[in-house]
Amino acid sequence: MTPKILHRPPSLGDTERPVPRWATRLAYALPLLLLPSCLWRLPFALHFEMGQVQEGGMPAYWLSIPYVLGLSVLTEVIAILTIGLVRGWGEVAPAWIPVIGGRRVRPMAAVVPAVLGGLILTFLFTAVPVGGDRNLTVYGVVDTVAYSNDAWHALATVCVTPIAAWGPITIALAIAYYRRRTVRSSSTPVGHGTSPTADPPGAQRPARAGAVPRS
Repeated sequence: MTPKILHRPPSLGDTERPVPRWATRLAYALPLLLLPSCLWRLPFALHFEMGQVQEGGMPAYWLSIPYVLGLSVLTEVIAILTIGLVRGWGEVAPAWIPVIGGRRVRPMAAVVPAVLGGLILTFLFTAVPVGGDRNLTVYGVVDTVAYSNDAWHALATVCVTPIAAWGPITIALAIAYYRRRTVRSSSTPVGHGTSPTADPPGAQRPARAGAVPRS
C-alpha cells in the first residue's frame, strides 16, 4: 500500500458540493503564506527597523505598538476567514453568530467582498520596478527602501514578497466558490405535466406474464 502523507488535503465533507483540491490547499496555505510578513513586521512596534535606513523618525510607542500588532492580527484573521470559501461555514452561517446564525449564505454575499478585497490587495501590494531604485505602485512612483546590508534586504524580501500573492489567491478562491455554489445539476429537466417516472414517448412496456396479446 502506498502511503498518502504528502499533498493530501484535509478530509472535509461539510460543503454542498465537492471543493477542488487546489482550492482547499490554497485556502489553508494562505495564513501560513502571510505569517512571515506578520512576524517580520512586529519589531517595528518597538522601533527596531530591521535593517532599514529611514530618514524620518518612528512614531510614538502608544501609536506604533497597537498599529503594528493590530495590522498583523488583522492580516491573519482575514486570511483565516478566507478558509470559509472552501468550508461549510462559508455556505451556512455558524449557529453562534447572532441574527444570521444557521442561515444559508447567499453566494454573492461572499463573492463580492472577496473579489473586491482581492482587487484592493492586488493593487496595494503590487510594485513594478521602473529602474533607478524606484517602483511603480498604486501610490505612484516611489523609491525603494534602503537596507544597511544585503542580509537584512534578503530577509525582508523572503518575508514580504509572498504577500503579493494574497490578492490573486483570494480572487481565485472567490471564483471557485461562485462556480461551486451556482453550478446547476446536469439531470434532464422534467416536462410540464409529465411524471418524472413516466416512460418516454414511443417507449413500449414489456408484456406481463400470462397476458394474451391482442390481434
